[in-house]
Amino acid sequence: MKRKAPLAVALMHYPTIDRQGDLVATNITHFDIHDIARACRVYGVDRYILVHPIKEQLMFVERVLDHWRTGDGSKFNPMRKTALTDVYVAENLDKAKADWGFPNAQIVATHARQLPGQEKFTFDQFRTQLCSQDDTPYILIFGTGFGLTHDFMTGCNAVLDPIKGDSKDDYRHLSVRSAVSICLDRLLGQ
Repeated sequence: MKRKAPLAVALMHYPTIDRQGDLVATNITHFDIHDIARACRVYGVDRYILVHPIKEQLMFVERVLDHWRTGDGSKFNPMRKTALTDVYVAENLDKAKADWGFPNAQIVATHARQLPGQEKFTFDQFRTQLCSQDDTPYILIFGTGFGLTHDFMTGCNAVLDPIKGDSKDDYRHLSVRSAVSICLDRLLGQ
C-alpha cells in the first residue's frame, strides 16, 4: 500500500523532561539532523521538522543545513545535500504546522511506554490510516531527553504503540534516531 496522507516527522526538544522529571529544553545534535533526515528521505516523508524554542539552537541547525545544502558540504557529499532538502526548523509545533501549510494536521506522538487513557494507534492501524483515501495530514512526533511531558502527550490526537523489543528486563531506551528508523520502517516500509 502506498501512503496517500501528507506526513511530517517532528523532533521535539521542548517540552521535554530530564531524568529527574524536570521540564527542560534539550540540545539539538548534528547526528539527529543528519540521521533522521536520511531516514525520512528513504521512507518518503514529506518534511522533517526540528522544533526548539531557543533561537540559537535553530540557528545551529540552519548553519548545518547551509553547509550541506549550499556550502562546501554540498560539493563534498551530494547525497547528504539531497537528504537535507526537506529539513525545516520551527520554534513550536503550531508554527511548524502553519509553515507546512497544514495548521490542522493531526498529531501522533511516540512514547516508550503505554499511556493509559490516551487514544492510540497500533503500527498497522496508523499505516492503514496513512494509506487510506482520506488525505488528512499527520505529524509524527518524537521526543528527546527522557520524553515529552505528560501534558503535551495528552494533548496529542493519538499515541503510536511503543516499540517493544525482546530484552529480558523490558529495556526500551533507544536513541531517537533508532526509534525514528524503526517506526518509519514499520509504517512505510515495503
